[in-house]
Amino acid sequence: MKRNNAEPRREAMGGLAKGLDVIRALSQGAPSLTLSEIASRSNLSAATARRCLLTLAELGYVMQSGRNFLLRPKVLELGAAYLESMNVETLTKTYLEDLASQTGDSAALTVLDGTEVVYIARASARTLLRLEAHVGSRFPAYATSTGRVLLAGLSSERLQQYWQAANIVPLTDQTVTDTIKLSKLVDECRRVGYSAVEDELAYGVVAVAVPVFDQARRIVAALNSSSHSKRTTKSKLIRERVPKLRAISAQISQELSRVPGLSLSAQN
Repeated sequence: MKRNNAEPRREAMGGLAKGLDVIRALSQGAPSLTLSEIASRSNLSAATARRCLLTLAELGYVMQSGRNFLLRPKVLELGAAYLESMNVETLTKTYLEDLASQTGDSAALTVLDGTEVVYIARASARTLLRLEAHVGSRFPAYATSTGRVLLAGLSSERLQQYWQAANIVPLTDQTVTDTIKLSKLVDECRRVGYSAVEDELAYGVVAVAVPVFDQARRIVAALNSSSHSKRTTKSKLIRERVPKLRAISAQISQELSRVPGLSLSAQN
């Protein structure tokens, strides 16, 4: 990618600009690239591109697999800084509070970071769950409704990398830990457009989630509604709340698309 031909200011850091060019090259429609491909896409010499990649790898933003290089989940921290500056929690606060008020339970918006889901916004009408979440809470993606929604948005290659990296252990006696069964659940989520779990993350926790999309219809976040299994069942939760969740997801997706430059597509 060519930068502006104007002469850079003396204070500008050329090395930083080149490193960002390398990251952008790895973000342009290819999950992994060779050194020569990165150098070509970033308009750098092979030697310069290699130094940038080695530095980014040392910092944890890039990894090498054979002759190819690919981004690591840590690069999401760069996007997270922008999301925090835009205050996504405030952007979605009204929708989540409305959903919590309508259902009498909790609602949350999460994103995928590495092998975990991270809560970036949350609202609750009551506290009934033994496992109470808050903004910044992290849970293993494989055992959550939002996690399976987010995994359904990954490419086949990225999903395979997830299964290899995740520490898949039983959290309760209901937790699905077989990767073949989990893959089928992710495929089903991709087909029906929602995911529901009961007693898998923790006993008593029942939740259903739907995807939130960007303008290109890529899954960039997951919206869920959760309750206690003493109050409702998984099948009832699906029947009563999936339509509400889809309507609110459409509104949140539209709101996020209005934020200039906002993109969460690094997860795909």
